[in-house]
Amino acid sequence: MKFSLTFPIHSIPLWFLILSLFLPRLCIFVAWLQHSMNQFIPPSVGLIPIVVWLLLPRILILFWIYQDQGITIWLLLHIIALLCAWGGSGSRVVQRRRVDVID
Repeated sequence: MKFSLTFPIHSIPLWFLILSLFLPRLCIFVAWLQHSMNQFIPPSVGLIPIVVWLLLPRILILFWIYQDQGITIWLLLHIIALLCAWGGSGSRVVQRRRVDVID
């Protein structure tokens, strides 16, 4: 296992690595549309990739980055984005429920 603090780009394009930090579902969809031109999405057939794309797109992106590059700074940035997205979404739901109960 190789660890690198550089920003390597192997077969996953730079636009995908940057934009998937903010818009993971959209980036996966655009990459799927470009699949005939760019072969950076691992070939997979079946219902499981579609369900993962809908429910847990960041996990799918983490899997692709790990497959392509190993443990790099891109993987760590995406893990941080995952933690921020999952950590921040729970507090907003609790606050909305509290406001509804008080009113």
